[in-house]
Amino acid sequence: MRNFIIFLIFIIIPFKGLSDEWPDRSKLPIPLEPFSGKIDKTYENSASAWQSPVSAPDGAPNVIVILLDDVGFGQTSTFGGLIPTPKLDQLAAEGLKFNRFHTTAICGPSRAALLTGRNHHSTGNGFLMEWATGFPSYSTMLPKETATIGEILKGNGYNTWWFGKNHNTPDWETTVAGPFDRWPTGMGFEYFYGFNAGETHQFYPVIFENTTPVEPNKSPEEGYHFMTDMTDRAIAKMKISKSVAPEKPFFMYFAPGGMHAPHHVTQKWRDQFKGKFDMGWDKYREVVFKQQKEMGVIPSNTQLTDRPEWVPKWEGLSKDQKSVYTALFENYAGYFAFTDHEVGRLLDAVKELPDAENTMVIYIVGDNGASSEGGPDGTLNEIMNLNGITPTIEDILANLEKLGGPESEPHYPVGWAWAGNTPFQWVKQVASHLGGTRNPMVISWPAKIKHSEKPRDAFLHLIDIVPTILEAADLPMPSSVNGIEQKPLEGASFLASFTDASYVGRSTQYFEVFSNRSMYQNGWKANAQHTFPWRQDFAPGNWQNDQWELYNLNEDFSEANNLATKNPEKLAELKANFDEAAKTYGIYPLDDRGSARLAMPKPPVPGSKENVQSYTYYEGSIRIAEPAAPPMKNRAWKLTADIKAQGQQTEGVIMAFGGVAAGIVLYLEDGVPVFDYNYFEKHTVVKSNQPIPEGNSTVSVEFAYKGKQGETGKGADIIIRINNKEVAKGMMSETVAGRFGIDTFGIGLDTGQPVTHAYKVPFKFTGEINKVTVDMVN
Repeated sequence: MRNFIIFLIFIIIPFKGLSDEWPDRSKLPIPLEPFSGKIDKTYENSASAWQSPVSAPDGAPNVIVILLDDVGFGQTSTFGGLIPTPKLDQLAAEGLKFNRFHTTAICGPSRAALLTGRNHHSTGNGFLMEWATGFPSYSTMLPKETATIGEILKGNGYNTWWFGKNHNTPDWETTVAGPFDRWPTGMGFEYFYGFNAGETHQFYPVIFENTTPVEPNKSPEEGYHFMTDMTDRAIAKMKISKSVAPEKPFFMYFAPGGMHAPHHVTQKWRDQFKGKFDMGWDKYREVVFKQQKEMGVIPSNTQLTDRPEWVPKWEGLSKDQKSVYTALFENYAGYFAFTDHEVGRLLDAVKELPDAENTMVIYIVGDNGASSEGGPDGTLNEIMNLNGITPTIEDILANLEKLGGPESEPHYPVGWAWAGNTPFQWVKQVASHLGGTRNPMVISWPAKIKHSEKPRDAFLHLIDIVPTILEAADLPMPSSVNGIEQKPLEGASFLASFTDASYVGRSTQYFEVFSNRSMYQNGWKANAQHTFPWRQDFAPGNWQNDQWELYNLNEDFSEANNLATKNPEKLAELKANFDEAAKTYGIYPLDDRGSARLAMPKPPVPGSKENVQSYTYYEGSIRIAEPAAPPMKNRAWKLTADIKAQGQQTEGVIMAFGGVAAGIVLYLEDGVPVFDYNYFEKHTVVKSNQPIPEGNSTVSVEFAYKGKQGETGKGADIIIRINNKEVAKGMMSETVAGRFGIDTFGIGLDTGQPVTHAYKVPFKFTGEINKVTVDMVN
């Protein structure tokens, strides 16, 4: 009886006082607001009161983080470069420029640091997912202990959206079978429209909407380009949100494929740069350096670093070299101008929002420095370069009419990457030097930021973005998310720099990618360059032989004066500090393997078995990432398709793997089986001498690899059979050793890029596919 009375008192007395403590934002998710009404035995003596879900703090801004890819410090007109970026110029004229902002020197790790506020090794993203290894800091398996800014803001009443590139899901987890907890929608983003890879073909992108594969709504010939598509979607999402819930703030992560290769753009954009870079990369650096000083982008005492031995002098090049090199960079500039235009459409749409003044735009101009992955001469097929194979000038020149179009995957040469990073040394991947890690940043927030022409020169890093957003929104970093205790943030808010031009920024920060490493502390920076980005087949080892350099950035903005021999004590101190940071943040073990690491086996798709020798797929199995697909490189295999067809009336793809750069496909043309192996645009085509019969049949391809165990890229004999009868045979002298590239494996149609232009994608199979089996022979 006593307990019953206590219960009645509890339910009749309103929940006073509890609502004053709600919401407790220290742990996520936040429960509904405590009930503040009155509950009696019947509704007549009770008082209802709706329990509200959590809302963002009053005055919390909309936040848009724009992150470009592979941009050098000296490329945009906003920071003194020779590529006009008027929309970025306009944003800078409304806000602030930052000239000492830093990335990790490579895309996936930079994005992990940006999204979590922790160093990239702390998030398991010490390098890229394609090069993942079984060490915790290099698995690319983002741990639950490092919740993203999307998860935090969503849990605090924000809408959260992600458009464009996602390079933070292990690619063996990017199939339509999931798991999806490391996809954007599993990392706190309510909506995702983009691609799960380091890059995508802009005319034939591999797109997902949330976790569902989707195809472009028109062809390249009809004007399709992914940059325009994602911008349209982002603008629409923003407008709809503010129409329905104008008081609810949003967080948008807008991550275009630009300016990463392949550099895809129409001739209209490319042609406006015809002849603009004929001066060459040496003169380019001189002109840009002068403009940077005049604009105040760099200090007046900055020195222009010397041309390194790995960049040839422009004047010593042949006519053909100059012709190829300028064309490739003109194409890149056209792509950049187009990207600036599309981002400008997004920024123009922001101005139409009812709370435009309270929208903070953080525009990070590159997730690393300019990329040299095009190699010494550039390329029209950058996947080939990433496999350690470089084209000749003659090859590029003979196919230059394809430049920028759907049949190309272009990238400019090393020299233009060096020029693009003016005034610094080195390039993307080289985390030891500022050419790899220093990127421009512009921030606009009309309600809080007053424009200044003088750039903010605080030493900042990507890990500082999350704390800054949280402080701007008046939110704490939760200690627990979804019941999991969180690693502390490793960055610090620089919100004070918005109003305080003297804000200094970080006192210490390490850098490491691919064994290129550096340690910064209170103006001093020690550097050890180790690997070459354009040499994936080159692993020097012998880390103890690396020549460490020392710079005083307080006096030497560009790292032009190596003080290692003058101040060995400071160098020794910073090297010891790096070793300590390496142990603290999980940098070790250092690993400098390139293409060998790329070709290493990765974990199986979760839910499948390891070291399987037979794979069975059914119609509709599409968008299977390369590491999750059958291992059909550097070994023998047999593919058998059980199909039902109408003889010569049946056509379409049975199996497709890869795309424009490289891949394999089995398809029917007027009922005739055709096997095409695309070896970096050299096609080996084996075609049956007869069509398949009507009804049920089997079509098989036997691929007899000629290399011994452990040998890569060797040739193969190929036999096609219909109902066990040989109908065609062929051979090839070399095969793809590493990766087919940026497209996927699928059954029944060719999604994304076409493996061959003998048909138009998706070239869906018009018969029935009962199953396709791929058996490993050795």
